[in-house]
Amino acid sequence: MSIRLPFFGLLAKRDPMEGLVEHYDKIAECIDTIDDSLECYVAGGVCREFEELTRTIDNIENQADSIKRNIRNHLPKGVFMAVEKHLFLNYTKSQDNILDSAQDALHWLAMRKVDIPEDVQKDIIFLLDAVRQTTDCLGPALDATIALVHGESLDREGTKALYGKVRRERENVRKLKNDLQKKVYAKDIEFKDIYQLLHFIDCLDDMGHNTENCADFLRSMIAR
Repeated sequence: MSIRLPFFGLLAKRDPMEGLVEHYDKIAECIDTIDDSLECYVAGGVCREFEELTRTIDNIENQADSIKRNIRNHLPKGVFMAVEKHLFLNYTKSQDNILDSAQDALHWLAMRKVDIPEDVQKDIIFLLDAVRQTTDCLGPALDATIALVHGESLDREGTKALYGKVRRERENVRKLKNDLQKKVYAKDIEFKDIYQLLHFIDCLDDMGHNTENCADFLRSMIAR
């Protein structure tokens, strides 16, 4: 008589948490692309380089979607996961939303040419940099969470501190976004230009918002 070990096959499979790290790496690629695109846009309008970079970010987002589908299609069955499945899936969705917002941000810039007023150009770049700082903080928080739930680390308080850092950086994004929106809305330019810039700013803010959501889900994964 043979005895079936239901968890034996799981041990040989790839940990789905590793897929989250691979998916996260695409966020940095997206932000780098937006950064390069914004420099091109501010310097001389919708140039060929900008159009190429727009296609690049679409390709990165498609790669990320493929990673996300692979993660979801190969989740362990039953109870054999390091964290609760609904938290894992919600985290995956929020992390993917960061990429979707990055893609939307670039598309709003590419929609039509907008001459960005000189006195708000630096503010937009500062906002993008704040978003980058927020998403950069998510990487260490994700790594620390994975180590903790796998028993490779016992630093629960240090991991919580990383979540707090994400939230603080997100608050900075919120403040910069609110100040910038007021500044843009007060400009004496065509309203359709204002509308387009405000939506671009909103997309950057959404990236920060979804990054904070990711940190909240990570916090729930280690809750006792």
